[in-house]
Amino acid sequence: MIPHAVVELSYLLAAVLFILGLKRLSSPATARGGNRLSSVGMLIAIVVTLFDRQIVSYQVIIAGMVVGTAVGLWMARTVKMTAMPQMVALLNGFGGGASLLVGGAEFLRAELVGDVVPMFNGVAIQLAILIGAVTFSGSMIAFAKLQELMTGKPITFPGLQATNALMFVTVVALSAYQLATTEALLWPFYALVAIALVLGVMLVIPIGGADMPVVISLLNSYSGIAAAMTGFVIDNHVLTISGALVGSSGIILSQIMCKAMNRSLTNVLFGAFGATTTAVSARTAEGLTVRSISAEDAAVQLAYARTLIIVPGYGMAVAQAQHAVRELAEQVEKRGGEVKYAIHPVAGRMPGHMNVLLAESNVPYDKLYDMEDINPEFDRADVALVIGANDVVNPAARTDPGSPIYGMPILNADHAKSIIVLKRSMNPGFAGIENDLFYNPKTSMLFGDAKASITKLVSEVKAL
Repeated sequence: MIPHAVVELSYLLAAVLFILGLKRLSSPATARGGNRLSSVGMLIAIVVTLFDRQIVSYQVIIAGMVVGTAVGLWMARTVKMTAMPQMVALLNGFGGGASLLVGGAEFLRAELVGDVVPMFNGVAIQLAILIGAVTFSGSMIAFAKLQELMTGKPITFPGLQATNALMFVTVVALSAYQLATTEALLWPFYALVAIALVLGVMLVIPIGGADMPVVISLLNSYSGIAAAMTGFVIDNHVLTISGALVGSSGIILSQIMCKAMNRSLTNVLFGAFGATTTAVSARTAEGLTVRSISAEDAAVQLAYARTLIIVPGYGMAVAQAQHAVRELAEQVEKRGGEVKYAIHPVAGRMPGHMNVLLAESNVPYDKLYDMEDINPEFDRADVALVIGANDVVNPAARTDPGSPIYGMPILNADHAKSIIVLKRSMNPGFAGIENDLFYNPKTSMLFGDAKASITKLVSEVKAL
């Protein structure tokens, strides 16, 4: 055992490193350093805990660390960058599951040996179990949706919200009963865990795939809150602090993304947005049509563009086209053009999805621009190249009060002198409406797989 003062000072140092690391994660240029700082803080916390706590034998701890390290290394080396959203969802679930196991183990230990648990600790245990279970099962559903093991569309049925409300009231009642009773009964515990796991599933199935950035951020927050409760349960200050940091930052990020969609968090969670995919056909009824373009003609525009703004979307991620996009940008720059990337806050399927993909393909950080910074640049751009983005560039968000996305801040791609849209088909986006941008006289559609189309563009630009 090491002196208690040393333990507390070490935990304080770890907490400071967590905060500094989190701060540096706010910028792509400093994110790698932030990860290192946070990793050092976690290493300090683990080492100190190993010397301070003797809950189980070191053999068991080492065995667990070896298995966990092996799985982590395997995932880090084999999971593709395009699969990051589902991996993040999976890791959120693991965090929630860990809190569920720790809270459950502490509850069962107290019940079996007859310990009297103080009310504060009892509440923390119940919250760790409840939030951990909801986070685990909800994250597994998010993973299944993103991995396309189940449909990414909202799944709803009559009475869904009433069923969820009933389950929530039931788990709260079971928790209160366990706190109030002195009898050593285990059935309320198992009932609570089972219903909370089902509740996690029911909360996530009505959320569509394009709302996954908010959901992942929110589940990450849940896992942090559950970890903080676990910290109270086992009286570990650094776990409480780190969990609180994750919980609060996740909530803040969720609110930021909701604001970027001009929707409330309640609407995202309970609105089943995107459940219907019947596109509005007003533009077609007006006699407007889209204009298709060949790769050869598109390449000419790109080759002679002085300013090119690339708007990446989920279609780029699905096609794994980020490396081809970087190569195309390099070819334009070799011919004297300036290339910038416009990043919408909710593009993709997780927070920072486009940033992660473009960073993985070695696109310089200083070429990535947030929506507020890049929007004024579209007016002087020769070409806006939209790759698999849809609702985030739909002008109806500005002009059509009847549109479901009206009021949503969008990228001003329609302000560019020329717009080239790479898309597989004319299918509507997540909101289920046609995109007015496609019918803009300045817009040309290059249909096909994004990676194949961009690879063709690279070849054509090189040949000019």
